Amino acid sequence: MAELAFKEPEPKVIAGAKGDWELVIGLEVHAQVSSKSKLFSGASTEFGADPNTNVSLVDAAMPGMLPVLNEFCVEQAVRTGLGLKATINRYSRFDRKNYFYPDLPQGYQISQLYHPIVGEGEILVDMAPGIARRVRVERIHLEQDAGKSIHDLDPALSYVDLNRTGVALMEIVSRPDIRGPEEAAEYVRKLRQILRYLGTCDGNMQEGSLRADVNVSVCPPGAYEKYQETGDFSHLGTRCEIKNMNSMRFIQQAIDFEAKRQIAILEDGGTVTQETRLYDPNRGETRSMRSKEEAHDYRYFPDPDLLPLEIEQSWIDGIRAGLPELPDAKKARFVNDFGMTEYDAGVLTAEVASADYFESVARGRDGKQAANWVINELFGRLNREGHTITDSPINPDQLGGLIDLIASGDISGKIAKDVFEILWTEGGDPSKIVESRGLKQVTDTGAIEKVVDEVIAANPDKVAQAQAKPAMAGWFVGQVMKASGGKANPKAVNQIVQAKLNLT
Repeated sequence: MAELAFKEPEPKVIAGAKGDWELVIGLEVHAQVSSKSKLFSGASTEFGADPNTNVSLVDAAMPGMLPVLNEFCVEQAVRTGLGLKATINRYSRFDRKNYFYPDLPQGYQISQLYHPIVGEGEILVDMAPGIARRVRVERIHLEQDAGKSIHDLDPALSYVDLNRTGVALMEIVSRPDIRGPEEAAEYVRKLRQILRYLGTCDGNMQEGSLRADVNVSVCPPGAYEKYQETGDFSHLGTRCEIKNMNSMRFIQQAIDFEAKRQIAILEDGGTVTQETRLYDPNRGETRSMRSKEEAHDYRYFPDPDLLPLEIEQSWIDGIRAGLPELPDAKKARFVNDFGMTEYDAGVLTAEVASADYFESVARGRDGKQAANWVINELFGRLNREGHTITDSPINPDQLGGLIDLIASGDISGKIAKDVFEILWTEGGDPSKIVESRGLKQVTDTGAIEKVVDEVIAANPDKVAQAQAKPAMAGWFVGQVMKASGGKANPKAVNQIVQAKLNLT
């Protein structure tokens, strides 16, 4: 596989009424740590439990209750940082972020501002086969989630479910390197893929375990280059943050609307107000939520109940040694080992389960053929019928056995699709299905020759046409295959037809 070509940031130029503007985007992704218990308590993190049943005394902020740090959550954060090629800070510290909200019992959130557990890293965002964009990750810090306010159960009251309170989150903060809505969505998609490979977050956006805050600003052409040269964020314009985005499509739509909104304000001589906004997918627009707070508004200070976190290098090295093969490396290996295209390798490595399924099928077989059956036949059918690879009616051994029958010449590609249908609907062993249902390919040249003779004798006018125009021989091949019920070996049929028509 050729090395990735890294594509420099290309400005997303948006035409305003009075001129062109460039778009700059940064993302803060909140990823729920895959852990059975919460960040500072032993309460369960199970999704879908009855309201307020996964709440410990610590989560409910009962007097005298002290937080106890969950070591596994720390390990998951370190594993994530290593997976993003980031610096692991051996010294980190928890701070209190003070604000009042009904679903935050303590009146503060335990987070990390000044000393995060993970420093700078990067994500390679796939823009096209063989072309990637490098987006810098500024930091990853651990923090506890808040609860959930429920407003639709009563017309006059709001309810609070504290099950999510205290669940461990990793906030993954990018640099403002992203230049367009599509790139932002691809960034989140790639980050989600890496987290799922690492096993540090399930990435289920519908359940809220992965959500993004999107920072959007617009600036005159050339301003981004000035920011790169100087590091001065003022060149990038005033940013607005769109909170809690949980859909790739909505991320793109929200960025597009927000950019146009800011441009309209600036071209009318106004000033963009730094604020937090929400996206309304029904109306396709963002709306103001509150003014954007700065760090001093939260009155951050070191949490007095938690000691600084100091990590041994040997512990980090042990986590590094246990990292799985990550998507980019796996995709490169598939291209090299199986001779497939980068596109096919990308499809197969999109999910860990898909890659594992393919490798089981391809083991000891032709990789290209295995890829073709997995992508075109299996994935196509799974998508049409709403299945995932984990609940596929056909397991890797069955599909591999089907491919073996094609390779051995026992069945043709056409018959293989019939066997695939039987496997999908009824299950069973491919070789036994072929044997019991008389689907084995006819390779007896004498039997094939007899059928060819019959077809030729019945169609003397077609013989003359084929001899004048050799491409017409394909018609005879088709008729023989039809007469044999698709069981005749296509290669043998073609050779005999060519000989009988004196075309060789």
